[in-house]
Amino acid sequence: MALTTNKTILDWLDEQIKLVNPKEVVWIDGSEEQLEKIREEAVKTGEMIKLNEDLLPGCLYHRTKPDDVARVEDRTLICSKKEEDAGPTNHWMEPTKAYKMLYDIARNSYEGRTMYVIPYSMGPVGSPLSKIGIEVTDSIYVVLNMAIMTRIGKSVMDALGDSNDWVRGLHAKCNVNAEERWICQFPEDNAIISVNSAYGGNVLLGKKCFALRIASYQGKNEGWQAEHMLILGLENPQGEVKYICAAFPSACGKTNLAMLIPPEGYKKKGYKVWTVGDDISWIRKGPDGRLYAINPENGFFGVAPGTNEKSNYNALASTKKGAIFTNVARNLDNNTVWWEGLDKNPPVNAEEWKGAKVNGPDYVAEGNKLAHPNSRFTAPAVNCPCLSSEFENPNGVPISAFVFGGRRAKLAPLVYQSRDWNHGVFVGATMASETTAAAAGAVGVVRRDPMAMLPFCGYHMADYWQHWIDIGKTLDPDKAPKIFNVNWFRKDDEGNFMWPGFGDNMRVLDWIIQRCEGKVDAKETEIGYVPYSKDINLEGLDMTAEDLDKILDVDKDLWKEEADGIEEYFVKFGDKVPAELRESLATLKSNLE
Repeated sequence: MALTTNKTILDWLDEQIKLVNPKEVVWIDGSEEQLEKIREEAVKTGEMIKLNEDLLPGCLYHRTKPDDVARVEDRTLICSKKEEDAGPTNHWMEPTKAYKMLYDIARNSYEGRTMYVIPYSMGPVGSPLSKIGIEVTDSIYVVLNMAIMTRIGKSVMDALGDSNDWVRGLHAKCNVNAEERWICQFPEDNAIISVNSAYGGNVLLGKKCFALRIASYQGKNEGWQAEHMLILGLENPQGEVKYICAAFPSACGKTNLAMLIPPEGYKKKGYKVWTVGDDISWIRKGPDGRLYAINPENGFFGVAPGTNEKSNYNALASTKKGAIFTNVARNLDNNTVWWEGLDKNPPVNAEEWKGAKVNGPDYVAEGNKLAHPNSRFTAPAVNCPCLSSEFENPNGVPISAFVFGGRRAKLAPLVYQSRDWNHGVFVGATMASETTAAAAGAVGVVRRDPMAMLPFCGYHMADYWQHWIDIGKTLDPDKAPKIFNVNWFRKDDEGNFMWPGFGDNMRVLDWIIQRCEGKVDAKETEIGYVPYSKDINLEGLDMTAEDLDKILDVDKDLWKEEADGIEEYFVKFGDKVPAELRESLATLKSNLE
């Protein structure tokens, strides 16, 4: 029974049914009763394993094929009509060619299978900042994950009504054949097609496919932004909350920052951190001229290894009920889960992520991994102990600061502020992380990841930078978020981290908010405004102001190399690089002379 009379949806659905030829069609209405039946079926067929009901109530375990464990960037295509619109950082295919290839692969692939039709809302249902999608899939795993990661069901269709503003998503598991695996975005058609994968990042089409690749394109055309950014609220002892959006490439502690627990001294004074989102922000100008952000998601799709009570208490707490674990290890003694970095005690009676029974301690001692390094948990946001009370606010939260960050062993100071909006866009556009070489203090390759959007921008990266510049032109400078860069990963000459990181990053966020409020000065350097060490609270840290000065210093010779690297990087984008970014580069170079 269809949940809508929307002709654009019903016509599209007829085409999909003809293409993939399912044995039956089931609309996902969002009811707990229906979801529970689907969970039972998943357990019965062996697609999922029910975990210990006392220790992990409502939690399920799933494993994917060993060659289907991560996003596949070389098989992720932007199918715009013109190749130049996809730009040099995306893989491109001409749309008619792509549709033919994908339809040939997907044809009749649902034979004997159920087609699930999932209506979902990215963002609170009915919010002016939200968007709606339909994903059809032959995977129960997708249904149950989308039920955690998005708002699903009849209410979504009611909110959409007869509108044609919805994203079409077809997922077909096919034979999960890596040779024919494709994840294709058609930005001009509001469409996504994913074939031959059953791994979350490739098949939960609301996630990166819609929330970033398609939405970034929609945002460009409609005057808003879809960003790969966490959203956190910092509450001071007076109960005032200021919100920050922050972008980091992978492995830079993004989820940890989103769910940060303040250091003891801050806690005692009454400071708190609230999580609005850990991964994606949709940002629009509000009626008061400020930028407001929502988290379009409804759950967390987190990397399990390394997550523990110390590294991220709140993320771990989020997984304790109603979560789905993918490709982690199973403890057969008590039917719970384990992964590297959870604790120091791998289960003896274990099942490693591919399903083989092993003696955990022996298996790990031989250099094997019990859980896949990219194993995941999908957890409902509502489980998070520090979830913001504004999480469901349809108008979003007002943003005071944008923060960009990466891993730089020697170059970037702990924190600096851009001189203005356009310079801030330059800072974001040129952000990078280094792969660290094994030798102490040696620095590996610099990988530029503009605004942490490299694999997720649905159109030409230089046009995306221009969109940032254009947004800035519409903002009153007094109301525009200030833009900062942070680097938690500075190292000394012996290769030791100079900053403690984790909860102590709160000290830097505190300074950022004080700058936004005009409460502290900063010194102007060649690269932007750097704190005076006296203005960063070191109380309770085994660190002196002199130590801090070393992490705040700007090495002109290293920055000259960096400027050359940026110039070389811009060549890739030809004459599309916005003039404002070229000006920022010229200013940097002349400042360093």
